[in-house]
Amino acid sequence: MSAFTYNQDQLKQVAEDVLRFARNKGASDTAVEISEGWGLSVGVRRGKIETIEQNKDKGIAVTVYIGQQSGNASTSDFSADALLATVDAAYNIARFTASDDAAGLPNADMLEKQPQELKLFYPWKINTEEAIYLAKCCEAAAFEVDSRITNSEGASINAHQSHFIAANSLGFIGGYASSRHSISVAPIAGRGAHMQRDHWYSSSRNPKKLAQPEAIGQYAAQRALSRLHARKLTTRQCPVMFEAPLAVGLVGALVQAISGGALYRKSTFLVDSLGKTIFPSHVQLTEDPHIIGAAGSSPFDGEGVKTRKRDVVKNGMIKGYFLSTYSARKLGMQTTGNAGGSHNLSFSSNLTKPRDNLNAMLKKMGTGLLVTELMGQGVNYMTGDYSRGASGFWVENGVIQYPVEEITIASNLADMFKQIVAIGADTIIRGTKQTGSILIENMMVAGN
Repeated sequence: MSAFTYNQDQLKQVAEDVLRFARNKGASDTAVEISEGWGLSVGVRRGKIETIEQNKDKGIAVTVYIGQQSGNASTSDFSADALLATVDAAYNIARFTASDDAAGLPNADMLEKQPQELKLFYPWKINTEEAIYLAKCCEAAAFEVDSRITNSEGASINAHQSHFIAANSLGFIGGYASSRHSISVAPIAGRGAHMQRDHWYSSSRNPKKLAQPEAIGQYAAQRALSRLHARKLTTRQCPVMFEAPLAVGLVGALVQAISGGALYRKSTFLVDSLGKTIFPSHVQLTEDPHIIGAAGSSPFDGEGVKTRKRDVVKNGMIKGYFLSTYSARKLGMQTTGNAGGSHNLSFSSNLTKPRDNLNAMLKKMGTGLLVTELMGQGVNYMTGDYSRGASGFWVENGVIQYPVEEITIASNLADMFKQIVAIGADTIIRGTKQTGSILIENMMVAGN
């Protein structure tokens, strides 16, 4: 039995009704998205149930254009009266907004009229009792690793599936079902003033590709244990390596800095960076929206624009931005099919060898800091200044010596990007981004 109340044909009919109502109202153009979703989330802590959440939602978002004036309205009611009222609301808002030269639908030739099937929907037929059992197994496995695992912030199981239809008055109509599922746990090691926590999780569209709950629990426990008896460092400059799950954040910082909104507002240190070399020549960043079953895959973006595989960074040079139709027009450029965000980014180096696992990367670093946790939001995208609270491990001669905590790492993103010495083969996927550990030649580490 489907978790959805409506099928795709029914959602298409709702979309066509909205477009017709808007056309009759006098709108020059209209865009609509109809979605429906179902989710189950279960949390346990110390073997007892903490939360059980089940949600089922649906919604319609309508954008109406009167020339280059636009208005938005939404509803969760699919009745004809509610659709009419929502179109009326969007139309009336558009009447009183200022005209904007960049507003409007994408050019018709940019739209995806024949979207390919990317196999993004893998429903997890799990009930509440099964989810509770898996969460308990995950947390219990963490406790069983060592008697020094004394507490837990809990384990959780999340299953979510949804589908949508998007359409506009230029003839685009398309949609698909998708899913996302995860298992996570956060154990605590030690007692009193000497406690350390860590966490781990596995996520996938396909529940069969999730890591085993016991393996997640065991690894999270080992991570927490490895942080016991952490020391402070004296202030110094040294090489810094970001563990792969954190290195994903550096890729995210680049995406934010070369995204349309920041570029046309000139609120980024990478304004006018297209065609400029900001990384060493060995660094590459590709975007591939069409990987079967991947978290960031989509045949079209949030505006119905065709997505395509491309080089964002090639041989260290910025080859493309992340633009929606609106931000592209603001910049006098064309949309890159990124309304709604990036798609399956892979950050890599031509110098990386298959054997460049974390241990090999530590040997490349020699002596320096391996960062495994970051705190705070200390990134200034206007200037590129970077300062974050951190913890991790001090490394000498390529070997971890001891855990460290209560330090701050600081530099500037422009300098950090230029100083990428190596990217590991220890790749991890987090959301729409994939990278291995990233070794930076030199950063300031502030401690005692």
